[in-house]
Amino acid sequence: MGDVAIRATGISKRYRLGQDGGGHGLLLSDVLSSAIRAPFRRRRAASDGEPEFWALRDVSFEVPVGAALGVIGRNGAGKSTLLKVLSRITAPTTGTAELHGRVASLLEVGTGFHPELSGVENIYLSGAVLGMRRQEIRRKFEEIVDFSGIESQFLDTPVKRYSSGMQVRLGFAVAAHLEPEILLIDEVLAVGDAKFQAKCLGKIEEIGETGRTVIFVSHNMPAILRLCSRAILLDHGRVVTDGPTHQAVRTYLESDLGRSSERRWTDRSQAPGDDVARLKSIRVLPIGGGSPEEIEIRQPIDIEVEYWAGTLGSLRPSVNLAFYNDEGVCLFISNDWQGRKAHDMAGRPGVVRSTCRIPGNFLAEGRVMVTAAVSTFNPSIAHALERDAVAFQIVDRSQGDGVRGESTNEWPGVIRPMLDWHTQTRDLED
Repeated sequence: MGDVAIRATGISKRYRLGQDGGGHGLLLSDVLSSAIRAPFRRRRAASDGEPEFWALRDVSFEVPVGAALGVIGRNGAGKSTLLKVLSRITAPTTGTAELHGRVASLLEVGTGFHPELSGVENIYLSGAVLGMRRQEIRRKFEEIVDFSGIESQFLDTPVKRYSSGMQVRLGFAVAAHLEPEILLIDEVLAVGDAKFQAKCLGKIEEIGETGRTVIFVSHNMPAILRLCSRAILLDHGRVVTDGPTHQAVRTYLESDLGRSSERRWTDRSQAPGDDVARLKSIRVLPIGGGSPEEIEIRQPIDIEVEYWAGTLGSLRPSVNLAFYNDEGVCLFISNDWQGRKAHDMAGRPGVVRSTCRIPGNFLAEGRVMVTAAVSTFNPSIAHALERDAVAFQIVDRSQGDGVRGESTNEWPGVIRPMLDWHTQTRDLED
């Protein structure tokens, strides 16, 4: 293998729709009955043509030792399936995956944890699975606990009683501090405290600088650009782009891979969020009409967010919007608590609609992606989050009455505000 840590060759993964998920949670009689029916079910599938779904199709790539590879794509593109194949959680239908080195995976909340064991016991268990000696785990123990931020009184509590945020913090802390040679990370850092997310990104960057190999799946384009020099763009299980990160990100953002000016979730149980808040819809609404996909620079825009609100407390959560350009640069952020009237609204179950108006002659030309979140504070928790939820294009057709005026030159800057200027001339003094 030489300097190659990971080699994927022609990986494909097929699922049969409607196939039994396995025997978890079944009674013995159910398992026996399923086993008896299996040959007949396979025969019927062969004759009737059981529907198939290919999550991955002929995926091949290599990752050198010490490199950080980003994997991007819309929901359902095959990113998580790829990491599960690399982690040996699921076997490929065709193709091979070779990994050379000790592997740690953080694919979802609580991956690898035993729910009945305490936090302390799971730290030692995870370390043992990675091939660590007990003495080595003991040496790293305090550092792991400190990084996770789990309070000491919870360390002897069974992990099944942890919140999702606590499980993510402990899981990442274990995976990152037990010094694996290869670290596989799925989009789990979108859960929980924003401060911890920033700490995790710093740790991933530190891991990359120590010569270890990282595969990082994320919808967070600024994080991908910061941490990875190379990225793979997946769509419908196939590799669309494999190259420098800025090139893959630009291809993703400029394509129609899952981005439009409107997103709706009709099934509340499947919508992004938790019991406090779940996203219902996000829309781009140009004031005065016209296409929401391509908006003239002088035209005001409304960004409308609706969410299902659960029961929380006296005040409702806030809607937060983050605006990015096609290079992953954050243009600005805003939230609906900036208006005191919205801040003082009582929190109660129902559907909440919050609208942010962006004035005309404010955004610069180019593609704009909007990330939406519904959050509470102290501590800061994103209960519902959808990265790059909607997108639109700003075009400048101004003919003398915009910021550009009659100029045809390139006009730099991530925003292009029409500011008030006051100019006067006075006589020279003798």
